[in-house]
Amino acid sequence: MNPFREATISLDAIADNVRHFRALTGVQVIGVVKANAYGHGAAAVAIAALAGGATRLGTATLDEALALRRAGITAPLMAWLHEPGRRFADAVEAGIEIGVSSMGQLAAASESPTAAVHLKVDTGLSRNGIATQDLDRVLAEAARLERIGRIRIVGIFSHLSGTSIDDDREQLSRYNAVIERAASFGIHPEIRHLAATAGAISIPEARLDAVRIGIGLYGLSPFAGSSSSDLGLRPAMTLRASVAAVRHVPAGSGVSYDYAYRCERDTTLALVPLGYADGIPRQASGTGPVLVGGRRHTVAGRIAMDQFVVDVGDQAVKVGDEVVIFGDPTLGEPSATDWADAAGTINYEIVTRIGDRVPRRTVS
Repeated sequence: MNPFREATISLDAIADNVRHFRALTGVQVIGVVKANAYGHGAAAVAIAALAGGATRLGTATLDEALALRRAGITAPLMAWLHEPGRRFADAVEAGIEIGVSSMGQLAAASESPTAAVHLKVDTGLSRNGIATQDLDRVLAEAARLERIGRIRIVGIFSHLSGTSIDDDREQLSRYNAVIERAASFGIHPEIRHLAATAGAISIPEARLDAVRIGIGLYGLSPFAGSSSSDLGLRPAMTLRASVAAVRHVPAGSGVSYDYAYRCERDTTLALVPLGYADGIPRQASGTGPVLVGGRRHTVAGRIAMDQFVVDVGDQAVKVGDEVVIFGDPTLGEPSATDWADAAGTINYEIVTRIGDRVPRRTVS
């Protein structure tokens, strides 16, 4: 029996994608499992990534990292985005490495003996990270704290904008200058990491000691002109549902809110029990692709909070038939990128926004 709604997560695909990046880059892979592993399920994905050869895991927040520790994940683990005034004793006790973006965060980390830190530097993205004007002061204090045993500097890292190859190489140049400056203070990090998925693929010189793999871990392409299969990746998530209702309507019938779609002929409509509360983007109303009973169709009319409608024409469809919203395009299924294009967004958002009402089932 087909599931009412379900996201299946291929753990083999996760592990294979890590192996692919290890072979491609020849350096350590940090598996990024923030935001519940981009909607795929953090604990299960973490285990699969480690099985594929990831040497470290990354989350945005310490709460995400602590949840992985509670789930039994013992591998090296770092987190880099902290609320104002955060103290790090619980993270240090749990063996979590702390991303430090300011003097205040460095001071807070040093309150717990021998905190493991990664110094994050701003090389031009203008988000978090040690600002250029503060760099020498923070490096001097970090070197002092390491000498007296208050911290251990595991890494120095930054993040590329992905604007263009030239822009990213300019950031790499700035990053290398920071590494040289850090060395002048006696700081020699264990790992240097700058490139995420896009940089790891397109800028070999940015691979350094490790690459942080986020969207590529889940088998999706960061490039508009390249598919997953073009990059040797396997999409890990397939979103499915069952047809919840079928009705036959005459030509001219309006469908869903605002009658943005009216049937041009006598036809059959299939109701799919997923909506924007489940992460299906309303912006893809009238454009989102689906497979119903193995045949490709497009969403008819407005996507609602809990459901959307598909005009299947003269196709014989019954309640309970399988609907594939997105999955692996090499199997003839729509992709998360197809939905991103339909909604005017990126595939990162499509998978990450799948809501809690959709059960995740891991397969291997």
